[in-house]
Amino acid sequence: MAPPMKTESLSFADLVGLWLGRAFDKAQLWLYAKLFALMLVLFICLPKRQRMSHNNGIAGSGAIRIVDDPQFPAHPFFAAGKVYPCRIRHASATFLDDAMNCIRSLSIKFSDDHLRSPFDIEMNSGVQSLFWSAVSFLKFAKSRQEKWGVEYPDYYYRYPDGLKGSEDAGRRHVTSFHNVRYYCKTPFLFIGDDGIKRYAKYRVLPFDDEPETGLERDPSAWDQCNQRVLPHETRGRNFLKYEYQDRVAREGAKYRMQIQTRQAQDDDDPEVFNNMIVWDERLCPWRDLAVIDIDRTLDWKESLRTTFSVNNMPKTLGVLPASSIYDYNSLNYLRAHSEIARKARLLSYRLFGLPPPIPDNDNRNVSEWGE
Repeated sequence: MAPPMKTESLSFADLVGLWLGRAFDKAQLWLYAKLFALMLVLFICLPKRQRMSHNNGIAGSGAIRIVDDPQFPAHPFFAAGKVYPCRIRHASATFLDDAMNCIRSLSIKFSDDHLRSPFDIEMNSGVQSLFWSAVSFLKFAKSRQEKWGVEYPDYYYRYPDGLKGSEDAGRRHVTSFHNVRYYCKTPFLFIGDDGIKRYAKYRVLPFDDEPETGLERDPSAWDQCNQRVLPHETRGRNFLKYEYQDRVAREGAKYRMQIQTRQAQDDDDPEVFNNMIVWDERLCPWRDLAVIDIDRTLDWKESLRTTFSVNNMPKTLGVLPASSIYDYNSLNYLRAHSEIARKARLLSYRLFGLPPPIPDNDNRNVSEWGE
């Protein structure tokens, strides 16, 4: 994403050329987003009854309570002490086996409905991502050559930052979905009561600071490409989902949701929006936003039907505009324009029925049922 160009000294012809160039970039981004969503509908969501990824998951419901003494800029949606019903979903991407080296996720709805919500947020393990713009994501998706637990060796070879993000986000020896730290890495808009434009990132931690598991220490590039179940593995392919069910039934699951805000500037460096770059916590400290209490898990049907969208946000907390496929904010632009894919998946359930639960005794190291 290039910094803004000064236009004071440009000729009329140059200004027209600049305007046409920007219009082309935005049109290209719009077209890529629509084609991407259409491909999801035609090849994944309708015929296979699947999400684009994160099919291996479990959902729960409970309540979210905004903290009593917010230390972040005041916002009416996050008013002190306000309580929302909620629904969450933990998942592993992209494989159906909990014992593989996968990215783990937490998605949150500020409602107990499978679709409608005033605020949704999706997070993954790790503070960095595997891609940083629409074009890098499309290259990532195109390079996927999955075969029994090995997916992206070519992508990691060509894009070392993608490998770095994978090393940061991947979790193998996880003992529970509950103790992983989850980050929303691409910033969103935040305009609070004071009317000042800010950017916001979100994360979720276990409420009691339970130590995080699943971290890999200095994996080799091949170790990161090879996500297969280890030869000595004794845990079953659904062990994380069973552990979470047992935990919630026994004591519930409790989390701290936090927010990090940064005031917008007219001359913001584009790298502010790069999800591969972590904001300095001395300048942008994490502040407690809410406490999440989950008191029941949902059955397979409701876990499948539960869907999340970045379009489910107040305008003052929504997606930041993007200007091209290279713009760092184009990732959320893609997500915002994939609503048709979510609806197509729900339609596929009505037309063809729900896909069966993930069996305990099927092939391991697979990303689809029945492989």
